[in-house]
Amino acid sequence: MEETNYQTAKELGLLPEEFDKIKEILGRTPNFTELSIYSVMWSEHASYKNSIKWLKTLPKKGKHVLAEAGTENAGLVDVGNGYACAFKIESHNHPCAVEPYQGAATGVGGINRDVFTMGARPVAQLNSLRFGNLKSDRTKWLLKGVVKGIGDYGNAFGVPVVGGEVFFDDCYNMNPLVNAMSVGLVRKENTISAIAKGTGNPVYIVGSSTGKDGIHGSTFASADITEDSANDIPSIQVGDPFMEKLLLEATLELNKTDAVVGMQDMGAAGIICSTSEMSEKGGCGMKIYLDKVPLRQKNIEAWEILLSESQERMLVVVEKGKEKTVEDIFRKWDLACSIIGEVINEDRLLFHYHGKLVADVPASTLVLGGGAPVYDREYKEPVYYSEYKKFDIKNVAQPEDLKAVAMTIISNPNIASKRWIYEQYDTMVGTKNMSTNKPSDAAIVNIKKTDNALVLTTDCNSRYVKADPETGTMIAVSEAARNIVCSGGEPCAITNCLNFGNPYNPESYWQFVGAIKGMSRACEHFGTPVTGGNVSFYNQSNIDGKTESVNPTPVIGMLGLLKNRENQMTLAFRKSEDAIFLLGKSVEDIASSEYLYSYHKITASPAPYFNIDEEYSLHQTVQQLIANKLICSAHDVSDGGLFVTLIESAMPLNSGFDITTDEKIRKDAFLFGEAQGRVVVSVDTKNIDLFLDFVKSQNLPCSKIGNVTESEVIVDKESFGKISEIKQIYDTAIEQIMENS
Repeated sequence: MEETNYQTAKELGLLPEEFDKIKEILGRTPNFTELSIYSVMWSEHASYKNSIKWLKTLPKKGKHVLAEAGTENAGLVDVGNGYACAFKIESHNHPCAVEPYQGAATGVGGINRDVFTMGARPVAQLNSLRFGNLKSDRTKWLLKGVVKGIGDYGNAFGVPVVGGEVFFDDCYNMNPLVNAMSVGLVRKENTISAIAKGTGNPVYIVGSSTGKDGIHGSTFASADITEDSANDIPSIQVGDPFMEKLLLEATLELNKTDAVVGMQDMGAAGIICSTSEMSEKGGCGMKIYLDKVPLRQKNIEAWEILLSESQERMLVVVEKGKEKTVEDIFRKWDLACSIIGEVINEDRLLFHYHGKLVADVPASTLVLGGGAPVYDREYKEPVYYSEYKKFDIKNVAQPEDLKAVAMTIISNPNIASKRWIYEQYDTMVGTKNMSTNKPSDAAIVNIKKTDNALVLTTDCNSRYVKADPETGTMIAVSEAARNIVCSGGEPCAITNCLNFGNPYNPESYWQFVGAIKGMSRACEHFGTPVTGGNVSFYNQSNIDGKTESVNPTPVIGMLGLLKNRENQMTLAFRKSEDAIFLLGKSVEDIASSEYLYSYHKITASPAPYFNIDEEYSLHQTVQQLIANKLICSAHDVSDGGLFVTLIESAMPLNSGFDITTDEKIRKDAFLFGEAQGRVVVSVDTKNIDLFLDFVKSQNLPCSKIGNVTESEVIVDKESFGKISEIKQIYDTAIEQIMENS
């Protein structure tokens, strides 16, 4: 077999000290196949070697949690009535940067497999997308490819996209972020674990045949985007949603038998990842015959079979003697199903190929939290951090024409309707989605045969996080919880997708550490433990010798529970003359707002005003106002500020509003500032006294700012136009930019 040395290790992305550790583990120099195994399993993407120390500090326990982070393919949360919800979010950033369509499609496929390998049927998908300047041809190409990839795969697979977010900023010009979230439901007693056990039990590979696509995909995901990244397209997998649909149905049927010991999706790092992780969890090993793996091309070597990331494949450990049950089910669904090995009673993975032992490695040394290296990276505060804090609102001139500012804000791609995007997704396929005709801050999905519903959202404002990683991430968790609460739900748990730059850069790592600290603090405050997720480092581009990192973007995917569907709350104003109230403190603050950033072109400012105790008090009050039926609508104040919140509440039923600004606060800050901890509610006139008495009892700041009207938008007696005209601008802004390709 080919000999290896330090140069081979370097070419495979391993450090010299890591090569030494591998030799120590094996008691010899690894052959090329073995070194390839360690190169993918010890990559950042698979081992989290640069992040695991801090990830372990996140809160993981909670009253709803059934499977703690890192123990299964996805998080598992009790949602009542005997049901569990499996959910997870993951990134597919690097693949999308070089091949957006397949990169996005296979990201959707992979995250859905993580859910249904646990025995859960996927019922909803969400996504969180970041792109560069929308006016650039590259961004338009990336956006079109990613959206089509998500839409084509999800629509064909038959799971609706129910929510998400899209954000544009120059920092993502070369390196987009594509984070996909899948949510599934399963009876608690029917969950499947990603475990191997039982000496002699057969090991099956099921689903698609194996090819060379995706080889060293984990390594590719653990490096910067460069001018040569297009040459890495062989690292991009190719998806087949119709095959995945068959795999889903076969898996769920198999789950009704007693034949399955354990099952795992074959995602990043392919066969080697599934065999090692399932073996380590069961305290055993496997003997695998790679020549028994169904192949779809010739001239593929043993190490390539091991590392291939071909899509729509799973590894299943079956009870010996029940092979026919398994094979009959997969034959019924016209799926390949082959025994490729067996479980052994020792901590070894033995890979054979045409009668030769090509790799012999201990399973426990490959996995997260096992023998993979753990690093304590240096971090330091960037120079910009203290500079951002010097921002003073007094140095920003107030515009004379606030109506013109308002029209600029609502036509900004970050604020305007994402209709051009979400209309390419099927939001109704496969299930009845409650939120379709009742717009709310979060997506709401029925749990059939119960009175409950799932409440789902993804949130993160990366500009806030760059300005102050700890506070910005607390805001991301808080906004997710606020969206759940404003929709009538109770926050339960989160999954996260942590998108950052190079961990070897002390300033990038400082952002990561700050984000983890902020997430821990906020999740503990709101009782939303972290059930798992994904770390994506190396989100930076190196073009012409200049390195630029994306904004730190710790996306929060939050799961909430609506325990009584009668308490579902809409964001839409219901009828004319209803009173409009602002709950929460009004603050003279425009820091990090879209208004400051895009209108004034001021990019250096701190995170907006935020107080976690005030935020928590607001959430508790809104929950009780909804339960007591004292409000008609609720919509949180976030990107774009109060004016955008009011517009979004007015548009669904073509309502207008007449409001008065607070004379103690600059008018631009009142309308467009993004200070946190605020919710706009509308109240039926007959309930105003009861509403005010209750809010007063909660010691929550509250001010009446106006009333719902027929169709005109009036601010301080000045007409800003009819809501129908504003809606036209809001709905078509992105469409017009995309059509000017």
